[in-house]
Amino acid sequence: MSGYTGGAVQNPSYEQVCSGGTGQAEAVQVTFDPKVVSYRDILDVFFSIHDPTTLNRQGNDVGTQYRSAIFYHSDEQKSIAEEKVRELDSSKILSSPIVTEIVPLDAFYPAEDYHQDYYAHHGSQPYCRAVIEPKLSKLRKQYGDKLIA
Repeated sequence: MSGYTGGAVQNPSYEQVCSGGTGQAEAVQVTFDPKVVSYRDILDVFFSIHDPTTLNRQGNDVGTQYRSAIFYHSDEQKSIAEEKVRELDSSKILSSPIVTEIVPLDAFYPAEDYHQDYYAHHGSQPYCRAVIEPKLSKLRKQYGDKLIA
């Protein structure tokens, strides 16, 4: 589910979050069955489809609302995320150190309905074709054997 978290404003709007003044980050809430997919597998995808080495930026989007962050639900998730960052940093796979925040989830606010399943509804828009489609292609290439059609 698309939404916002990590800031001081309760139930912010997209416009408020985009202003950068709420402290919120654009985020997704991932619900999963650990018997089917592990938290570590989800982190592998997370770290492979965005740049976790740029502070407050993803592509052309700049601001704290675009920061790389993991909002964990348990101490176990925190520990696994911290271990994953250490592994990636020590492997030198990435050209710079990871700047991803690892912080507890306080509150998650679902984004407006028009943001849910955005790509499915707007896949032909230039942003979707230029930004989202390459990430999905990379996801399919790296993890196609784990995807459910």
